[in-house]
Amino acid sequence: MKAMIIKSFGGSDVFELADIAKPEIKAGHVLVSIAASSVNTVDTMIRLVGEELPLAPPLPAVLGMDFAGTVEAVGEGVTQFVVGDEVYGCAGGLVDLPGTLAEYIVADVNLIARKAKNLSMREAAAIPLVGITAYEGLMRANTSKDQTVLVHGGSGGVGHIAIQLANYMGANVFATGGGDKQLTLIEKLGAKGINYKTEAVEDYVAKHTNGAGFDVVFDSVGGANMINSFNAAALNGQVASTVSMVELDLSVAHFKGLSLHVVFMLISMLHNYKREAHAQILNKLTEIAEAGALRPVLDEQTFSLEEAGRAHDRLSSGQGMGKVVIDIK
Repeated sequence: MKAMIIKSFGGSDVFELADIAKPEIKAGHVLVSIAASSVNTVDTMIRLVGEELPLAPPLPAVLGMDFAGTVEAVGEGVTQFVVGDEVYGCAGGLVDLPGTLAEYIVADVNLIARKAKNLSMREAAAIPLVGITAYEGLMRANTSKDQTVLVHGGSGGVGHIAIQLANYMGANVFATGGGDKQLTLIEKLGAKGINYKTEAVEDYVAKHTNGAGFDVVFDSVGGANMINSFNAAALNGQVASTVSMVELDLSVAHFKGLSLHVVFMLISMLHNYKREAHAQILNKLTEIAEAGALRPVLDEQTFSLEEAGRAHDRLSSGQGMGKVVIDIK
C-alpha cells in the first residue's frame, strides 16, 4: 500500500512516499481503507522533535492519528462492526501504533466508532482527537445547562468543537479570539466573541458575568494563558486545560477554590488504558453530529497524501482556519 513515511525526525521535508506492506487483521481490530486523515499539532511535534517526546514511534514511521474510512475486514471477536461500515477514530501515529498517512490501518475497535451519516469523510476525519479532548474536558468540568462557559482559543481545533459541545449541553458560551476572522467564526458557532487583544480579563468578566466569573473555563491555549483562566473563573469554578506544561503560581486557584482538570486524551493510546472510553465518546459525538449540533470547520486548502509535508506546514503556519485534512484516497 502507499504511505508517507519518515526515516528521520525534522522538518516537513522528511516525508517520502513509499510502498509498504498492507497491515494484517488481528483480533479485536478492523482493517480500514482510509479516505482522509487530519493533522493535529501533536503530529507536527512528533515529526519535529522525535525521541524527545515519549509519544514518538520508532523509525521508519508512519505518522497521523485521526482518520475516517471504510471497514474492509473484521478481526476475531469483533461484533460491533461489519464490512462496509464507515468509521472514524484516533488510533495510530505514536509509539507502537502505525499511523494514518497510509491507505490502510488496522485499528483497535475501542478507539473508533461509526461516523455520522451527515458528515463527509473529510469532516469525520477532522473530529476524533479534538472532539474527544473537548468532550472530556467539558464533562470533567461538570458542564451543564445555563452555566457560563468561557472557551479560550475558540477558533482553534479543540476550541471550535468545545463551543459547539458546550452549546449542545445548554451552556451560555463565550470564547476568545485574536482578530475579526476568528471572532466571526466564534459568533457563527454560537458563542459570544471576546477579543483577548483588546479586552482585559477583568473587563470581560465584569461585562459578561457581572464580575462573578465564568462557571467553566476551557483553556485550549494553555501555557502562560493559564493565569487568565484562573482570573476569569468564578469562585469554586472549574478550569479544564489541554496545554498544562507550565510552571505557575497556584495562589489564585487556591484562594478561589478552583478545580483544575488536565486533559491529555492520548493516555488511552499510550498506555492501553480504558480505550473503550474513546469509542464511547466518539459514539456520542456521532449522535451529536447527527442531531445537527456538531460540524467541524475545515481549512480551505486541500492536500493529497503525497502533500503531507505541505499539510503540516499549513497547520504550523497559523494561517489556516479550521482543521487541515489530507485526502488519502
